[in-house]
Amino acid sequence: PVHFCFLLCRLSPQECSFRAAPAQAQIVHAGQACVVKEDNISERVYTIREGDTLVLQCLVTGHPRPQVRWTKTAGSASDKFQETSVFNETLRIERIARTQGGRYYCKAENGVGVPAIKSIRVDVQYLDEPVLTVHQTVSDVRGNFYQEKTVFLRCTVSSNPPARFIWKRGSDTLSHSQDNGVDIYEPLYTQGETKVLKLKNLRPQDYASYSCQVSVRNVCGIPDKAVSFRLTNTTAPPALKLSVNETLVVNPGENVTVQCLLTGGDPLPQLQWSHGPGPLPLGALAQGGTLSIPSVQARDSGYYNCTATNNVGNPAKKTVNLLVRSMKNATFQITPDVIKESENIQLGQDLKLSCHVDAVPQEKVTYQWFKNGKPARMSKRLLVTRNDPELPAVTSSLELIDLHFSDYGTYLCVASFPGAPVPDLSVEVNISSETVPPTISVPKGRAVVTVREGSPAELQCEVRGKPRPPVLWSRVDKEAALLPSGLPLEETPDGKLRLERVSRDMSGTYRCQTARYNGFNVRPREAQVQLNVQFPPEVEPGSQDVRQALGRPVLLRCSLLRGSPQRIASAVWRFKGQLLPPPPAVPVAAEAPDHSELRLDAVTRESSGSYECSVSNDVGSAACLFQVSAKAYSPEFYFDTPNPTRSHKLSKNYSYVLQWTQREPDAVDPVLNYRLSVRQLNQHNALVKAIPVRRVEKGQLLEYILTDLRVPHSYEVRLTPYTTFGAGDMASRIIHYTEHNTCHFEDEKICGYTQDLTDNFDWTRQNALTQNPKRSPNTGPPTDISGTPEGYYMFIETSRPRELGDRARLVSPLYNASAKFYCVSFFYHMYGKHIGSLNLLVRSRNKGALDTHAWSLSGNKGNVWQQAHVPINPSGPFQIIFEGVRGSGYLGDIAIDDVTLKKGECPRKQMDPNKVVVMPGSGAPRQPLPQLWGPVATFLLALQR
Repeated sequence: PVHFCFLLCRLSPQECSFRAAPAQAQIVHAGQACVVKEDNISERVYTIREGDTLVLQCLVTGHPRPQVRWTKTAGSASDKFQETSVFNETLRIERIARTQGGRYYCKAENGVGVPAIKSIRVDVQYLDEPVLTVHQTVSDVRGNFYQEKTVFLRCTVSSNPPARFIWKRGSDTLSHSQDNGVDIYEPLYTQGETKVLKLKNLRPQDYASYSCQVSVRNVCGIPDKAVSFRLTNTTAPPALKLSVNETLVVNPGENVTVQCLLTGGDPLPQLQWSHGPGPLPLGALAQGGTLSIPSVQARDSGYYNCTATNNVGNPAKKTVNLLVRSMKNATFQITPDVIKESENIQLGQDLKLSCHVDAVPQEKVTYQWFKNGKPARMSKRLLVTRNDPELPAVTSSLELIDLHFSDYGTYLCVASFPGAPVPDLSVEVNISSETVPPTISVPKGRAVVTVREGSPAELQCEVRGKPRPPVLWSRVDKEAALLPSGLPLEETPDGKLRLERVSRDMSGTYRCQTARYNGFNVRPREAQVQLNVQFPPEVEPGSQDVRQALGRPVLLRCSLLRGSPQRIASAVWRFKGQLLPPPPAVPVAAEAPDHSELRLDAVTRESSGSYECSVSNDVGSAACLFQVSAKAYSPEFYFDTPNPTRSHKLSKNYSYVLQWTQREPDAVDPVLNYRLSVRQLNQHNALVKAIPVRRVEKGQLLEYILTDLRVPHSYEVRLTPYTTFGAGDMASRIIHYTEHNTCHFEDEKICGYTQDLTDNFDWTRQNALTQNPKRSPNTGPPTDISGTPEGYYMFIETSRPRELGDRARLVSPLYNASAKFYCVSFFYHMYGKHIGSLNLLVRSRNKGALDTHAWSLSGNKGNVWQQAHVPINPSGPFQIIFEGVRGSGYLGDIAIDDVTLKKGECPRKQMDPNKVVVMPGSGAPRQPLPQLWGPVATFLLALQR
């Protein structure tokens, strides 16, 4: 049978008032941390090896249950949070990288008080492969007529923490004191960590094999690494030469081969080709020092770099500037008389025609002018110039001085690469009395273009004049805004800007203006077009849960947030999908242009259900959904119950203390009872019971004790409030059997406890079946606390070779302090006339290891198991230590069993003096806070399976 005990906490001042509690948080670690330490400014540091898994947990308390958000600052130099954040109590990062080190913040908030924010600094440890380079200097000291040759071996590595360097010649470690010919130092202004081995005035014995060993002293288990180099009398830096000129001009379609030849270097240098910008062209083949590019194209132009490295001196580098002949974008300009600031072509004034192409190589382009199909002849009034300073580089200009009528005609500019198989480009300009500068305007009725979101749009400007130049489009009303194409300026030959699938952010003013090329080189003419993008309305609330007691009125309101046009053209209300009649059948408030309201005079079972308000602005519609009912909100489980699981090794069952409050109980009719369903996971049958309650107040804590739950199974608990309306919202949670803080020593791993390596002897695990039959009588327990022969316990054997004062220490796992107070409970057995002492110590890991006595007991206490409760208040991560001290003889075996670590105060029940002794200075246990329930009715309910 599973039994339930229900305690109702009646709200009364200072007795069981349980208001919402603000969030509190603490960060603990789990995972592959090397160490968690406190640095010299008392900040928590979590050290982890690069590539391992980072696991941080944010332990939270508070009611309602706080929501947790993880964020991170990018390191010591930046206080900006990353854009991404994790909403979870556990933050897990697989294969952590060095760039993911930094400060991690856990923010817990539940709407009560200020959010709780805790942080921890994650220090990612790594050691890269070291790099060894060799440099040399040769100086001529003329006073003594000799040359001094000095060699520098530079070893560089990136690591965290900083690496330690060891230089070796062969197998001998080098140092300043052992060899006057060497000097070891750390240079200034270097990236990473660097140590230099200086070989002064090179000697014959200096020609040898050198190795640089780097170490982070095995932190996080990172092994040492090393790099070596053999120095000989032929060691030299790389040298290169190219098989072609540094500037190589080729025709499109040719096959290009460039050879990079080594002319020196020992050890043999490695050669590598690279291209800037971007990678090598598709199809290019770099093999050794030879680079081949088949059928080269204009897009393959650029700088090609050949680099030779052998870690001696500086890398050798040669660069080829590959130019593939090409021409594109032929343009012309008509420039009226500049001196007279004219914008029109007039007889008697000067006129300049200009022609330009974009070419590679630009300076090799030649231009030729024709008039009416014949080559233009130079004269006093017809001048052809190149590289006009007022125009782009390598531009050809034909200038007509004192324009005559005979100068009218068709001018042709031809650009070419002489002797190259690149097609010529030409552009034609017609000069006549009809050649006039442009004007630009917006066609009638096209100044404002209105389209719906997702549709195409066309903005149009008309250009008049001869010739008609291209039209350039840009945005006006958004600073530095780009066009939908992603460009700040877009050219259209016909003056039409076509937009596909417009969006609302494309709304605004667009500018069209004439280009200064392929037409008159005069001040641009411009006009503007307004684009309005219409889109359906957006409303709030999108969905709302409306609760009200039976018989009370309700006002439903649907508001327009945004839309184009920004108005409500129509609003239609529906109930359960059925159209509601218009007023006065259903009273509706006077509609404002930005919202619509519906009033229900009284909530009834019949009027409860789904209401929908459909709002339209003639472009589209959106709906507000309201779920109106009188059913109760769900209960809110209380997750901070101290030690909710209660078990004992004598039984195979456990009990669980379930606590909750009722969310907004005054919003609807009073809760009459709760329906509790308990189902073992992986089972189908559930145990159900209706629990009557008195009036539940807001903030009132309710408690239910589930007993006879089977170890070690977990259960799903469902809790549903009932009012006169019927069933309310159900809340569910999973309860688990947890024994991680209670140790019965039944497993060989003894719950993670370890033997101290610095003591004199060890604790022993045994039971009545494994006892030595020849053990000393009149000392030690016959069985464990359960009284069964199979139950295990820990004890110290004080027979020979143990001596007076020998100590055995049993050390617990490391606990993260997630509460201010803890209670250590355990059973002890101290029987025998030579009993020494049993001590409980707390080892703080806050700043190094510090052991503090928390409890001690000495002497014979009889052949009986007794229990002790010891309060502790660790300031950080901690361990507990059981220390057994051998007395004056062999009849002094001491045993312990059923060690429990609980958050909170120890029981208020006074301990018998012969059971617990509190050491002086350790402080008396604090009085626990008043219980959360007072003198109220207690219901004991039993249900049979």
